[in-house]
Amino acid sequence: MKDKLSMVTIIILVIAMILLGCGRGNQAGPANNVETDGAKSTPAKEAHIIALSLGHEHSADSERQVVAAKLAELAKEKSHGTILITLFPQGGQEVKQIQSVRSGTQGMMIVSSAALESTIKEFSLFDLPYLFDDAKQADKILKGEVGKKFLGMLAQYNMIGLGFAWPNERNLFSNIPVYRAEDLTGFKTRVIQAPGYVKSYEAFGAYPLPMAYGEVFLAMQQGLVDGADVPPDQFVENNFIEISEYYNETKMHYVPIVIAVSKLTWDSMTSEQQEALQQATDEALAFEAEYNKTYYDKYYEKMKKKGIKIIEPDTESFKAASKSAYNDILKDIPTGQELLKAVEAAKNE
Repeated sequence: MKDKLSMVTIIILVIAMILLGCGRGNQAGPANNVETDGAKSTPAKEAHIIALSLGHEHSADSERQVVAAKLAELAKEKSHGTILITLFPQGGQEVKQIQSVRSGTQGMMIVSSAALESTIKEFSLFDLPYLFDDAKQADKILKGEVGKKFLGMLAQYNMIGLGFAWPNERNLFSNIPVYRAEDLTGFKTRVIQAPGYVKSYEAFGAYPLPMAYGEVFLAMQQGLVDGADVPPDQFVENNFIEISEYYNETKMHYVPIVIAVSKLTWDSMTSEQQEALQQATDEALAFEAEYNKTYYDKYYEKMKKKGIKIIEPDTESFKAASKSAYNDILKDIPTGQELLKAVEAAKNE
């Protein structure tokens, strides 16, 4: 009997030792959230679905919609389906969209630099007439160090600047031809609701009238304005070809277009999601730059078919007259002279 009890005891001890060894085996490495040196690590932010809206003011057929759609496609792909972007073309006035992005009620936006001026005074620099020589030069500068400097200004206003889309070339439509700066003397023109645009046209002796874009068509019909400056696509898409005879290529402004995300949305993302969204934006902008090489062609064809006379003015006369507006615009811009020097230096790089 004693021999049987001894045997049972030995068996129990052996089983206990085996079980104890197995338990230690599972703990051979460092415990979860513990580094090999014994220090605890910060748990990584867990990826989750980010569903956000991306708004812009233009139509569903516009260039902005093209870049927005490409960005949404790439963001979903690069984030492995964790960033889902819904597009809202004609999503309301840009100033209101900026307010919504700052508050976090709207996730992303594509807006003009002019709309940002009331929030970030430095963006008024882009109101300077003939700041850039052409769209290609403007795009290069805005995608370089100068552009990074301006995008960095958004963070303190609860927005994260992701990049600059292709700049809008603005030309003047009218019912009289415009060949030289003197032809604008007494000309009543609708301008963007930004002080720099008013001062620019005043330098030519024109009467600039700031008004909402949606009011321009009726104002033109009623003779309240003689014309307005818009990119070629908007001139056609918004039916100004029905009430105008001339499209004058004054090329006074190449307006920067900003893509930004709400800082609240950005901060809710993992670092991997942030990187995915930035990469998606960069690639969408590269796609847009290529797309833009022929984008305006179809609109010029429609102008010609409609009988619109396309005028190539003496832009040198405009450039000479516009210089008188520079000091008046720059004095209201924080570090305006410094920012202008940065742009001029970038032109020579």
